[in-house]
Amino acid sequence: MARLFHEARDLADDVRRVFDELEREASSLGASGECVPALDVLETADSAQIVVDLPGVRPGSVRILIRAGTVLIAGAKEPAACASREATFHLVERGFGRFARVVRLAGAFDASRAHATMHAGELRLVIPKIADRRGGEIVVPITRIDPVS
Repeated sequence: MARLFHEARDLADDVRRVFDELEREASSLGASGECVPALDVLETADSAQIVVDLPGVRPGSVRILIRAGTVLIAGAKEPAACASREATFHLVERGFGRFARVVRLAGAFDASRAHATMHAGELRLVIPKIADRRGGEIVVPITRIDPVS
């Protein structure tokens, strides 16, 4: 139980640190508010994948952290540009500002081999599985050591 508490506290610290970084970047852009991008989580035979809709978001505005089976995807989406300063919005449905999504993974994954791509407003994070070796046969080689005379 103590381990879970420390992991949760560490994740909370990571979230605060990432939001502090993003806040500094967003304040220079004039962005404020929060949004919740849609995401899908899927599993294939060899990986877990998280797909997030992030239209208009630059890859440099997104941070991905993986710790103890928990994935944090956080970033900032800039407000839509408007050519006219006198324009009045009558309907705003597209969210902007800071966002954070947390996904817990069940199973053994190799976070060190994770990779992400961004294409056409879609972020795809792929985290390879670690092969389950339970019940499998592992041959252990024996090295001969000759006695020193």
